[in-house]
Amino acid sequence: MASDTTVSLWVKAEPFSYGAFHIAPHPRLNFNNIKKIVIYAKNKGDTGFPKLSYSVWRHIACNKLHLSEDLAWLYFTTCHLLSENTSHIERQEWDQRFAAASSTTRDEMKNKVSVNTLKWPTRASSPDLDSSGRSTPRNNNKVLDDHSHMVFMQNNIHEMLELLVEHDSYGTNQSDPSLTISAMEALGFVIAGSVDRCKTLLPLHDIAMLQTIQHRSGYSKLMKSFSLRLLQNWIKDSLVQNPFGISGCIASGRRLSWPMGGDENKDAKESQSKRGRIATNAHAVPKEHMKGNKIIIMSQVGKQTIARSSNTLENSSVKIHRCHSAFLYLLSPLRSVTIEKCRNSTIVLGPVETHVYMSHCESVTLIACSRIVTISCCTLCTFHLLTPNPPVILSGNDSLLFAPYHTYYPKLQEHMTEIGLGSERNVWDQPLCVGPDHKEETPVWELLPANEFFTFNVPFEMEGPTKSIPGGLPSKYQRAVTHRHRQIDSWQKMVKEAGLSRDQRKEFQGLVESRFHVWLSESGHKRELDSLVVPAVGKKAH
Repeated sequence: MASDTTVSLWVKAEPFSYGAFHIAPHPRLNFNNIKKIVIYAKNKGDTGFPKLSYSVWRHIACNKLHLSEDLAWLYFTTCHLLSENTSHIERQEWDQRFAAASSTTRDEMKNKVSVNTLKWPTRASSPDLDSSGRSTPRNNNKVLDDHSHMVFMQNNIHEMLELLVEHDSYGTNQSDPSLTISAMEALGFVIAGSVDRCKTLLPLHDIAMLQTIQHRSGYSKLMKSFSLRLLQNWIKDSLVQNPFGISGCIASGRRLSWPMGGDENKDAKESQSKRGRIATNAHAVPKEHMKGNKIIIMSQVGKQTIARSSNTLENSSVKIHRCHSAFLYLLSPLRSVTIEKCRNSTIVLGPVETHVYMSHCESVTLIACSRIVTISCCTLCTFHLLTPNPPVILSGNDSLLFAPYHTYYPKLQEHMTEIGLGSERNVWDQPLCVGPDHKEETPVWELLPANEFFTFNVPFEMEGPTKSIPGGLPSKYQRAVTHRHRQIDSWQKMVKEAGLSRDQRKEFQGLVESRFHVWLSESGHKRELDSLVVPAVGKKAH
């Protein structure tokens, strides 16, 4: 048994970084209304508690809170993605059936989806509710960090516990209501813990019910419940900063020596001093708890190319920060990806299981297949996406271009299957604008014109069966590609039939190559090609 002095509790990063939208929450999603939602759901019987069905939530969201149905489903499906342990196979099969279904059948399928009712309030309530339950403006400058998560929990733990209280438990002791074991299990959605200095992790309710902890956590064996007052004090006293968060990775992470291609003409010392920093905490995370805890940070990679497919990269949460004029190829299945304050870069991702969140970027091209994509405060960015959910456009964006996913690498289909993402449904062209600053007369996004569309080649050799773009291209983009290929074939045929002599052909070839090199330099593609010499994609440990 552990003594209570060894207990460490911390706030999980995923529900806050990817579950809560990075804008002020809908004004009706306040503490009082969320409390009413819980009570209403419990009164709806099996469709509301202990699993909240989408049909009940849709009625609440659309008829009571006056949310749009698209936004109601976005809240719900995000909660389901992060809180329910649905297998990859089940998710992919559901996507396949949904893509092939009629609109009526799709509604029926949605209505059968459910989430843990007691987990729902902690997902719907945003980290912007102050202690009175009022909505406060969100700091949009960065993804909330570990310290902010901890401070939010310290300031709001009482309200969160009140949401989990059985509403009729006030009848016996109004001054100190109690929480059930199932409520504690739900609280474990946002709080993790350890009793052996993070060598192993335990569910929150298991820690709280340890014999040596019960007197502090407020657990009563007789009542099989927890005292809200004692539980609240124990959690606040035991909270530490997330040991598997960004801060922990920066402080004690292991630096990764991934090969980088860049400008070889620079002084070696200057080039080395300006190399980007890449680190991971993979060595410190218990193997059975890698999901959501294994992090890779890539910071200030500039004028370089990185290409990687490795065991360390697989299923990690990747944070790409302040990269500029870079070309990043992360060709492994990933858990989540945050891209922040990058510019003039191209980022190609392997399939992302949960969420890609991109903020405060300029002139970045993102090529990704992900279950959810969210964009905030970005300008002049292009998104080539394969996603079963509408891309979410938050506040502060301008001049966004959306286009179909247009590349592949040999292991892409295998990696998509690993994370449960299929290609049958792709709604890359149906963005959902969320927030007060969107106006129909001045849209912040448009679709890439077909005549400006080109396919993208991943310029690295790998082994694998994928030979084409998953799901193919939409018809108008496929026609544009086919037309361009025909023009090239026609030009080659014309040159072949021109009857040039050997010397004329040599001179003509020299002129074409000379003009091509001028174009490479003027367009900036020469540096991109030169930097491809160094990186190597491989299945290495680092």
